[in-house]
Amino acid sequence: MNSSMITDLKEAHHQFFKTHKKHPLKVRIDHLKKLKKVLNEKEQDIFDALDRDLKKPVFESFTSELLMVQKEIDAFIKNLKEWAAPKRVSGSLLNFPSQDFLLSEPYGTVLMISPWNYPFQLAMVPLVGAVGAGNTVVLKPSESAPHTSKVLIDILSAVFPNDWVSVVEGDAQVAQALLKERWDYIFYTGSTQVGKIVAKAAAEHLTPVTLELGGKSPCVVDGTAPLQKTARRIVWGKFLNCGQTCIAPDYVLVKSEHKDALIQALIEEIEKAFGDDAQNSKDYGRIIHEKHFKKLEADLKNQKTIYGGKTVAKELFFGPTLVDQPAMDSSLIQDEIFGPILPILSYDTLEDIDEVLTELKNPLAFYVFSQNKKFINTLIQNYPFGGAVVNDALVHFTNPKLPFGGIGNSGVGAYHGKYSFDLMSHTKPVVKRSFWFDLPQRYAPYPKSISLLKNILKRV
Repeated sequence: MNSSMITDLKEAHHQFFKTHKKHPLKVRIDHLKKLKKVLNEKEQDIFDALDRDLKKPVFESFTSELLMVQKEIDAFIKNLKEWAAPKRVSGSLLNFPSQDFLLSEPYGTVLMISPWNYPFQLAMVPLVGAVGAGNTVVLKPSESAPHTSKVLIDILSAVFPNDWVSVVEGDAQVAQALLKERWDYIFYTGSTQVGKIVAKAAAEHLTPVTLELGGKSPCVVDGTAPLQKTARRIVWGKFLNCGQTCIAPDYVLVKSEHKDALIQALIEEIEKAFGDDAQNSKDYGRIIHEKHFKKLEADLKNQKTIYGGKTVAKELFFGPTLVDQPAMDSSLIQDEIFGPILPILSYDTLEDIDEVLTELKNPLAFYVFSQNKKFINTLIQNYPFGGAVVNDALVHFTNPKLPFGGIGNSGVGAYHGKYSFDLMSHTKPVVKRSFWFDLPQRYAPYPKSISLLKNILKRV
């Protein structure tokens, strides 16, 4: 799609929004119900596409992709009328008498750029929020997950008119052409590096933007929680989707005296989950493409591998891998890994922890395994992060009542459930005054003495 076609598409969306901005909420809800129906009909197509793109097991495809979308749709169908209703707020005595309220209105046309690691869920969940809030959407899915992209086109074209929801396929050049246009809102999910490019493009037009990025999500283990269960939950969170999860534990920071026991427990849990050779497991995925595979291989060079490390390039297989104490200036520590390599670092004191967490600041997720309340509270309160889980991994993402988003390098803005509606809506404050009373002192000529007025106004 060339630049003139993109401009025409954007203008078609603007016209649709202008014409349909005031259509009843029932229209949105009916389309979300239709979307839910089509998802059920296309369930196997979704699973097949995710298998072809990522060799994703059906269980993972359902729980981490389709189910999340279905739950988001259900939340909007159930709650949209309440979320969108005008909200009365108490008035100020300075404006007495008045009626004060808040109105939620859609921004207009939203550009969404979605990633390849959860190519269905991370395209559809924010799209449901945007459509539910009344926006039109131009979606640019990742070219690295082409089979899922085709399924997205099939599903969305069966539910929405093309000038309400459109899917634009293409590579980075297409994304750049899209970013040159003036949109009413931009929602991007992906790497921090590209997120900076998106933010610069949005700044050209002062376009509001949400960035869902990543970062070095730590997993701190002090040894006071059951180590075997700790290891099981870390293994699940790290190696789900072959480690290609933005909120996966990116490294473990374990108290020195428990390091060997934790490593042994991690190895045992890896083999319980995927067998002696994960290449033969139907429950273990593959790396998305050759470029990322080679990046992970490069990350592993000159490192002390204490478990795993097996790779098969022709299958894009990269086995679960544990690395002991990589240098702080290595790519394994400085860059988000986004794959099935888990570095194990050790600490002795809180100062040791602080040194690492200060260096690798503002992660998207933060994990603490401990039964020491003081230790937990110290970490949770002292370090900024997108979201935290104590004694588990990833699960905060599954609760639609919690906002999901980052801070600093890990992102801007948060969504899911009502947070999606609020994110995709502009909240307009409105004050309606009555004519039956006016405070005469507000008008010139002003009173010569304001001491009494000052005392009154300070108290209202």
